[in-house]
Amino acid sequence: MSVKELSGIPQSEQGVPAEVAEPWFQVSPENKQLEGLCFDRAGDLHLVDVFEGNVYKLELTSQKLSVLRTLEGQNPAALKIHQDGRLFVCCLANMRDNGSIVAMDPDGGELETIIDGGLGFVPDDMVFDSDGGFYFSDFTGPVFNPTGGIYHVPADRSSVDCVVPNLATPNGLALSPDEHVLWVTEMAANRLHFIQLGDDRVSIPPYGTSVPYTFSGLEGPDSCSIDADGNLYVAMYEQGRVLCFTPEGVLAKQILLPDREQGRNRRSTHPMIIPGTSTLLICTNDFGHDGGSWIFAAEALGKGYDSYQFS
Repeated sequence: MSVKELSGIPQSEQGVPAEVAEPWFQVSPENKQLEGLCFDRAGDLHLVDVFEGNVYKLELTSQKLSVLRTLEGQNPAALKIHQDGRLFVCCLANMRDNGSIVAMDPDGGELETIIDGGLGFVPDDMVFDSDGGFYFSDFTGPVFNPTGGIYHVPADRSSVDCVVPNLATPNGLALSPDEHVLWVTEMAANRLHFIQLGDDRVSIPPYGTSVPYTFSGLEGPDSCSIDADGNLYVAMYEQGRVLCFTPEGVLAKQILLPDREQGRNRRSTHPMIIPGTSTLLICTNDFGHDGGSWIFAAEALGKGYDSYQFS
């Protein structure tokens, strides 16, 4: 890796093995805030455009991109697929206190509100457990007033239970394959949280939390995902790269987006592995330049995690 390509990377991370990602698919010649990469059972990719509100489907065999629905004014930030096939979308709305989670049919129809905007949350990301319940991040709170948190909603949606309070703009969520570890990226505080979970999915055993990694630079960690071996992938917003961690929270590899050292392709938001492969996809846009919105590809540490939603 050249000195030029490592430009802007903290000195402590310059010795970490690095790979430069390759272009995989151009979503738009315009710069769109892409997020929420998620595959369905047919192997097709879904994603969202935060500020325009579009929910996209990309058919992998034909490379056909279509808009399933536009959530005007809702600022969708994440998309996950329930075991019943519906698309669950986290919406930031005014980004202060009226966000929501909505579910829609696979074709974009029949919208249902799961978390109402009147509850005061700003859901940014979510992850399902195998029972059909889910965790979501409340994307609020600066470092001097950490009002954000991580919440769990059981499958019957009978409650919204706080799992981790007092976080500064928590962002990405990932659940380990055995569902006993929850990974959380705390964007405003630049921290990666390792959180052990009890069998009830909401309790944390004594000494069950740690911060295995503290990030450097502005903006900080965005969305994250795991592979079948429990390795963790964290997108670094405005840094044009993804950091790859072992299940023990040790930084093992970094993936750089092309021309990041020139300020290009830096809005890296979400990594996700193509099911059945070790190909890691990363969505970004070329904000401030004319490169448009892209999905890039690189080699992951392991193969994609075939969670219950694919069975």
